[in-house]
Formats: sequence, structure tokens, C-alpha cells
Amino acid sequence: MKSLTTTRPLTLSLLLGGVAVLLVYLAASSYLTFLLTGAVVSIVVMQSFGVITGRAGVISLCQMSFAAIGAWTVGWANVGDVPGGFLVWLLLGGLAAVVAGLAIGLPALRLRGMSLAVATFAFATSLDVVFGAINFPGQEEFDFVARPEGFTSDSEYFVFAALVAAALFVLLWKLDRSRIGGVLIEIRHSERAAAAHGISVARGKLAAFALSAFIAGIAGGLMAGQLGVVSATNFTSATSVSFFAIALFIGTHNPEGALLGGLLGAVFPVLIDQIGIPQDLSAMFFGVAAILILRHGKSQTDDIRSRRRAKLAKRQAREQEQPKPMAPARTEPVSARRSGSQESGVDEEDRPPVLETRDLRVRFGNLAAVDGVSLSVPARRTVGLVGPNGAGKSTLVNAVTGFVDSYGGSVVLGGRKLEGLPAHRRARAGVRRSFQQLRVPDALNVGMFLQVAAGKRLPKEEIDEQLAWFGCPPAHVPMEGVDVATRRLLEVAGLAAGAPPVLLLDEPAAGHSSGETRLLASRLAEIPERSDTSVLLIEHDIELVRAVCDELVVLDFGRVIAQGPPEQVLREEAVLAAYLGGSELNKTPETR
Repeated sequence: MKSLTTTRPLTLSLLLGGVAVLLVYLAASSYLTFLLTGAVVSIVVMQSFGVITGRAGVISLCQMSFAAIGAWTVGWANVGDVPGGFLVWLLLGGLAAVVAGLAIGLPALRLRGMSLAVATFAFATSLDVVFGAINFPGQEEFDFVARPEGFTSDSEYFVFAALVAAALFVLLWKLDRSRIGGVLIEIRHSERAAAAHGISVARGKLAAFALSAFIAGIAGGLMAGQLGVVSATNFTSATSVSFFAIALFIGTHNPEGALLGGLLGAVFPVLIDQIGIPQDLSAMFFGVAAILILRHGKSQTDDIRSRRRAKLAKRQAREQEQPKPMAPARTEPVSARRSGSQESGVDEEDRPPVLETRDLRVRFGNLAAVDGVSLSVPARRTVGLVGPNGAGKSTLVNAVTGFVDSYGGSVVLGGRKLEGLPAHRRARAGVRRSFQQLRVPDALNVGMFLQVAAGKRLPKEEIDEQLAWFGCPPAHVPMEGVDVATRRLLEVAGLAAGAPPVLLLDEPAAGHSSGETRLLASRLAEIPERSDTSVLLIEHDIELVRAVCDELVVLDFGRVIAQGPPEQVLREEAVLAAYLGGSELNKTPETR
């Protein structure tokens, strides 16, 4: 997709970085140059943590193990005089680390949290044993790695390492502004929401492992070029843990965080050594800081960025404040408006149902949460699913969308049974949903989230049109500056933009004002014809249900107790009895 933000900050950062590199190249002492080259290597390591932990939210304690594999490969290529020179060897080291990243990523996909952290740390300690028992290529003979032509001196090699780090910053900048970058952020924020948007969480995490391993392998190769000969002591599991603590504390998925984290990782141990504190204690400082960050919930750079974005969003809101378009109240039923509508000369009543549940049953122990529910959602129609709290509405949606592990009966989409398909594959097949609990990542902007929710790339013009249609803020606005009600509108807008066969919306009007509800009602009523999408709407707002639904299904204790046109169903005695104060269903807003 096209970038939704300007490239000016990146260009300015690269220019400032280039000036700093030039000053070091021209004026720094040999010791300072060597120290800063180590800092650049650490910056690249921090970039790898920024991918796996910062973006994908995966705890990895084996990044230095990937770096060791990259360094070992570069040493092997140097000893074997592999054609292509150092730059080719560096890429080979990154690719070799990718293999290891996939090897550790595949079995770790079923793990989360501390279990995954333990698994990656076990891999790191195992590699400590392996590399501790053998010498790195060239270590015995002191066969120093040949640096790239034109960058053989220490100051020249510092420039080379800085160029590699800059190239990786550009790569990650492009990643952050692509839909893939948005996917990784949503996986970190909510794996269930990611799956509901058609994202394979397993593949996303595996991709993050592979990319982070590649970057860490590049870092190891750069270290081999800097030191000439490396050993296992340069890549211990303890170093991985220390760097992880720094990454968590600083927030190395942000460019300024990777820069600061790399400088701290390389320079801080030297500084505390100068004042008489053992270097080994540097890890303790960052470990304590990381614990504080875990309690706070945000890294230092995330916190600073969050405050800045919130201030910017408030200022923009004041400058561009205007009332949202208010849709007129519906005065005639949807079914009347759509009567006689045709598509390609075929009556819509003759089209097969888009979605069906056949004798659907979900049990939790002895509790039948959904008990033999059969319903259908016709093509280009809106079906309301209502009932008192605990009636089984959300459980039914979870079963249809694949978030319930096992159920009886069947779910049929367009004539195809969905049994056996996981949630993300059902979403890709066309069963898309929202959640009662809002699951919108703060780290994305409005336009990026719209694309993630849509499940596909959207041209900028289509993004702007969809946002304007729903009365949402412009694409560049950060989510942190968007209120809860607008976020719900935005989620529906994104799902509708994907034009799936069917949408399952779980209380999309929660938290809305009356004006926002009218706008939502108007848009929901237009989605079937605008996007050729059917809607199954779960909602407690009966006026909204009346306004947009062609048909109503009422659940109570997991069973269907009424089904048919809304006005007819809402007058049935069984429906009135199911609700506390059921007579309220037939009162108008003016008489309540």
C-alpha cells in the first residue's frame, strides 16, 4: 500500500545520522571509533528485538544466538574464501540465522508468555553449550575476517556498519507503513482480533521470528567484521537477556529506541566500569528498569510518542472540529425499502442463504449455551439476533467464526461447510466479525487499521471515501486520539470495506450517543446493497434493530424462541416474557 504518512521525518533522521557518522569518521579517536562501531552492532541487535518483541509482542531471549550463527557463517565463508566478498557473506549469515529462526519459531508457535520465553532461553543456553565446545572458524589460526573493499580501516568499517544499520532502518520504516506491519501490531495487541480479520497468527509470528533472526544474523556478521575473530563468549544467553531488558525498557521498535538502546548496550557497561562498578552489574540495572516497564505497560519511547500523539490529536480535533453527519431517523422498515430489488435480473429471495447454522449446539460441561439453533442469513439482508443477557448470542457467533473449539451441528457459508476450519481461515472465506470488547490497537493510525480490518490492500482513495462515509477521522490520525464510539464505527467501516459475504457484528452501538447511533443505523442499512454483504447483528438497542433488520431471531437459554419480521417478533408473548419488563420493547422512545 502507499505510505499514509510523509517521508520527511525519515529523510531528516537519515541526514542527521549521516552528519554524525561523518563527524565520527573525521574526528573520533581510534578507541572511540571502535566503541561506536560496537554501538552500531548493538543497534542492529536492538532492531531485531524491535521486530520480534516490539512489533509482534513475542518474548524472545535468543537473539544473540541468531547473531552467533550469523558470525559463524561469516567466519566460515572467510576461511573458505567463498566468492562475493564480505557483503555476500553478511547476507549468507543473515539467511543462515533465518533457518534457525524458523526452527525455533515452528515449535514455539503453540507457546505464549513465559512458556515461550523459557523455550527461547532454552534454545539460547543449548547453543551456548554447542558453540562453547567448538571453535569459531578462523579462531585457532587467527584468520581474521576480510572486511569489504574500501572499508578496511576501523573508521571506514564504522561507516560501513552505519550504512547497513541505516538500510535496515529504511526496511523497517517501510514495514511499519505496510499492511504487514499493521498485521504484526494487531497480533501483539489481540490475537483473537487478528484471527477475526483473516490473519494467521502462526504465520505472522513465524514471519517475525524469521525477519528478526535475519537482522540478528546481520548483527553477528558485522561483529565478526569488526573484531576479526569472534568466540562463543561474544554471544552468550546472558547477553541476550541483558539486551532484551534494554529493548523492553527503551522500546526498540521505534527508531529512536533502537538507537538509544544500542548506545546504552555498548557504552553503559564501559561508563559504569570507569566509575568502579563491575560491568556485569549493568544487566541488573536494565532488568529492574524492564520490570518497571512491565508494570507501567509502555516503554520509554512509546510513552513519549503516546503523549506527543495525544497532544497532536487534541490540537487537530480543535482545529478541525465539526459535527458528524446525522442520518435521519428511519421512517419505514428496511424490508419495505428493499421490496422488489433485484440483482442481475434475479429476485434476491431466490438466492440461497449466505450463512446458515444447522442444529448448532455448544456445551460447556453440563451447560448448553447454544441448544440446537438453526438460522439463515439471506443474501444482501440484515438479520438481528437478540435476547436477554446470557441467552447464548455471543457463544453462537464464536462458534460460527471458529473461536469455539468444538460444537455440534454445522455452519454453512455459501453452501460450503466450515467445520474444521480455524478462525482466520473462516474469516478469509468471508465470515467476518467484530467483538463486544473493543480490540483496536492504539499503535496504528486510522487508515492503517481500516486496511487491517478490511483484510486486504485498499487504494488511498477508497480509504478516504470509506472513512468519510462513516464520519470517521482522516487516515493519518493516530488511534490514540480517537474516542471509543468512533473506534467502533471505524471497526465496522473497516470490516465493510473488505466486502465479505457476511458480517457478524456484536453490539456495534455500545457506547454511542443517539446521533452516533442514527449514523450507524443508516450505514448498516446501506452495507448490504453497497458491499453485497449480509449482516448478522447482535444488539440490545431495539430501536436500532427495528431500523435496520429485515428479520429477527430471538434466543433465550440457547434456543430460538421466535423468528420472523421484527415488528411481528417483538410482539410475541414468549419474547416479551424473555425480557425483564418486556413491555418496554413495544414502547416508542417518546413514551418511555
